[in-house]
Amino acid sequence: MLDYNIGDIVIIPVRCFTCGKIIGDVYEEYTKRYAEYQKAIKAGEKPKETPKEILDSLGLDRYCCRRMILTHVELIGESAPYE
Repeated sequence: MLDYNIGDIVIIPVRCFTCGKIIGDVYEEYTKRYAEYQKAIKAGEKPKETPKEILDSLGLDRYCCRRMILTHVELIGESAPYE
């Protein structure tokens, strides 16, 4: 899921398609914190926060905004393989 490196092009919608709230600025923070969550789960430890708590702390209260972050798929590598 998190197969991009710093400096790679990541295209996340700037606004929620349904309500118009700005969500583009929270995607990178969510992916970083979610990676920590997955690392703790794989190690068999109790994670510091769940994905629900991450979204709550980032201010994504509406389910439409949560959908935008949770279901985002990076396809830029497949659609533009040549630089």
